[in-house]
Amino acid sequence: MVFVVQALVMVALRWVDPPTTAFMAANPAGSIQQSVPVEHVSRNFLAAVIAHEDAQLPYRSGAFEWEALLDRAQAHLRGEDDPSGSTIPQQVAKNLFLNQELSAWRKAVEAGLAAELALVVDDRRMLELYVNHAQFGPTLYGVCAASWYYFDTPPDTLYPEQAFQLAGLLPSPGHVQRAPGGGLDFEVEDGLGWLSRSHVLNAQARLPRHLDRLGFQPVEDLGITGLAADEPDSGDDCSERPQEIADLIAAEGTA
Repeated sequence: MVFVVQALVMVALRWVDPPTTAFMAANPAGSIQQSVPVEHVSRNFLAAVIAHEDAQLPYRSGAFEWEALLDRAQAHLRGEDDPSGSTIPQQVAKNLFLNQELSAWRKAVEAGLAAELALVVDDRRMLELYVNHAQFGPTLYGVCAASWYYFDTPPDTLYPEQAFQLAGLLPSPGHVQRAPGGGLDFEVEDGLGWLSRSHVLNAQARLPRHLDRLGFQPVEDLGITGLAADEPDSGDDCSERPQEIADLIAAEGTA
């Protein structure tokens, strides 16, 4: 019965945006998230995310390469750094269904869920699920909330530099806040802002070269053509600041 329910949930993800995820539900501080169709997201951001998180997403068959997965497992058992990191399908599976535990068992479950998910969800939709449910701040999930919170702009107008900063937050999104007037501020109470800042700096150094070399080709190879700014308006395009984001900015006094 459990497997039947799991299969139905995964098939439904082809069309239905989940109202919450395991990661969001486990956040004691709460969560702010609003989904937006990937066509209404800046191609600068989508290209940056693919380059930063999973450059082979448009070209790989399945959720991951088995050789890379084996290399990661062996490195974990030896206590070494992860040589490649999780693919976007693996991260989607983790965000939707699992938690932040770093055990080998959880990694194995993540791989199995990602493989199943990749069988029923195409790569375009996988990217859409990822950018809508990835974490970008202590309580922020998805590019809709993140673009309005940090940059006072809808996700379809993110400039390259803004896109690089948001993509850089993905590995360590919990140690950053909005700067007064907008932007990223790493002077946070937990003293770990340097960790998030280091990932952002790395993205700012690496990603411009990818964008210069490949442009939006990887995004187009996923079937996402044209520019987000040219998409017709729709009721779910995140063209207006979510009220929860406006309330958060007001509470922080960083307008």
